Amino acid sequence: MERRVLLKGIGAVAATIAAPAVVRAQAVPTLVGAVQFNDAHPFTQGLLKFEERVKALYNKPVNFTLHKDSSLGLEKQYFEYMAQGKNVDYAIVSPAHMSTFAKAAPFIDAPFVFRDFAHMEAVVNKGLLNPIADEIEKKAGVRLIGYGGGGVRNLFANKPLKNVAEIKGLKVRVQGAPIWSRSFAAIGMSPTVIAYNEVYNAIQNNVISAAENEAAGIEQMKFFEVAPNILMTQHAVSVRPICFSMKTMATLPKDLQAAVIQAGKEAADYERKVESGGDSEILARLEAAGRLKRIPFEDRPTMQKLAEPIMQAYAKEIDASGIQAAIAGV
Repeated sequence: MERRVLLKGIGAVAATIAAPAVVRAQAVPTLVGAVQFNDAHPFTQGLLKFEERVKALYNKPVNFTLHKDSSLGLEKQYFEYMAQGKNVDYAIVSPAHMSTFAKAAPFIDAPFVFRDFAHMEAVVNKGLLNPIADEIEKKAGVRLIGYGGGGVRNLFANKPLKNVAEIKGLKVRVQGAPIWSRSFAAIGMSPTVIAYNEVYNAIQNNVISAAENEAAGIEQMKFFEVAPNILMTQHAVSVRPICFSMKTMATLPKDLQAAVIQAGKEAADYERKVESGGDSEILARLEAAGRLKRIPFEDRPTMQKLAEPIMQAYAKEIDASGIQAAIAGV
């Protein structure tokens, strides 16, 4: 009798070891996110909305852990983690950080692609960025489940500059994708790639004199302390996709997968409204407090004209000329 009970116990343990899928199915799924900013930033608000909507749509137990304030590194690392299927399951990432995996990715929000926020919103809603998203998913194993962003990007510098002649040779930090360096060099500046969290010190130590960002980033990173002159170049409208690891997606129940995809779109729509709505308000508030000064920029059309041949050549290089034409036609 004792031998029979012992064998029965061993068999139960062996069955549990041999059927990890059963054990996993019984566990509550936990999704891990990452963001470079604190709760006040639109990116963080968008990801918290994503958590809220997944829970509502799934209507079953699911846990979320969102690492804030760059505690898991920067966006470039988040995307690499998602591609590998480890450490980070979801995050908001600049398309510039996806270029290692998909050459076309930075075209999503390259300089002078969009005329303004309304144009960017129309392009997103028409699904014109889907071919690039499909390439990213195929080559990186990361799905773009929604398009956040909407902040207008301007140069910020340690001295007031108001036209193309005055920014000639300007040492400016740009994002890592080649299109940013190429287009800014064509305009006449001297671009260099520096990690986002090193920009403040680089300006403070005169390694560079300027960088570019939307208002929320300028406020959160306190860039106005070292570069208080906001040159209103309005050279880009940011698109910041909410990304999700396909390796993680494959492990989730089908109904949770559907909730993630739907929640990604809803959260991104929400984030765009928050970011675009607060953009000019942030700059006005900081200027009223004497922390920065907005400098009207006289030569945006000239900047665009100088960058245009670079943009056309880049679109051809990444086989996106059709997408470029479709976006321009909206």
